[in-house]
Amino acid sequence: MTGPVGTPAVRQVVDALDGRYPRHWAESWDRVGLVLGEFEHAVSRVLCVVDCVPETVDQALAIGADLIVAHHPLLLKPVSSLAPDTFKGRLVHRLIRAEVALYTAHTNADVANPGVSDALAARLGLTGLRPLAPAEGAAAGEGRGVGRIGDLPEPLTLADLTALAADRLPATAAGVRAAGDPDRVIRTLAVCGGAGDSFLAGAARAGVDAYLCADLRHHPVSEHLANDGPALLDAAHWATERPWLDEVASWLRTQFPVEVVVSDLDTDPWTVHVASVSKETHP
Repeated sequence: MTGPVGTPAVRQVVDALDGRYPRHWAESWDRVGLVLGEFEHAVSRVLCVVDCVPETVDQALAIGADLIVAHHPLLLKPVSSLAPDTFKGRLVHRLIRAEVALYTAHTNADVANPGVSDALAARLGLTGLRPLAPAEGAAAGEGRGVGRIGDLPEPLTLADLTALAADRLPATAAGVRAAGDPDRVIRTLAVCGGAGDSFLAGAARAGVDAYLCADLRHHPVSEHLANDGPALLDAAHWATERPWLDEVASWLRTQFPVEVVVSDLDTDPWTVHVASVSKETHP
């Protein structure tokens, strides 16, 4: 299906995204690129999402999107069936019937410069950015890598930085929690969009005052703090990656005469958070 003169086809948008986030930059276990869709189908409206889930598919169909650009892969792990009575099969069948293409940029967008963690760092006003874990192999060089390290505009206590992060990041029920002395002064901060406890040692070696990421676990955090590592801030996974959608959407608008919509649907699975009264501000 072709559109008005100047309207790009799926193939053109995919080629542009592949140029910005080359597939060979992705981790070997990752699954990125075009998941489904007709290459020659016209693209007038794009929806950018963190997760391809029933709610964001509903949104795509409601707004008449021709293409979804997602961060998390729908088909990361092998499946033996895409039957319509399976979770992933239902989504795939709905998208195909509605002629909506699906594209994923995951770890290749994580290491890009600018990439996922640059957008997160920008929300917190960090300057002097450098990678937390410089990229190796095909993606090496030009400031690429996982996570970013930067300087805060002004020193903040851990408690104040946590409040700032909760204010600047997209709101979720989980909010932002911190580990460490609430009065510790933070000048340098490492950030990583998404799960980040595999980079705890890297943050410690970098000598930053604090490290913000998602999905931190009890035992790694406990051992990290016992070894005098940086203070830690743990935010919802979706909230740390949602800022990237604004950046990729803005870039797409400069490349093509298309409408690009950013989904603000909170796809974080945690929906309720109640703090114990005596633990609201102090450990």
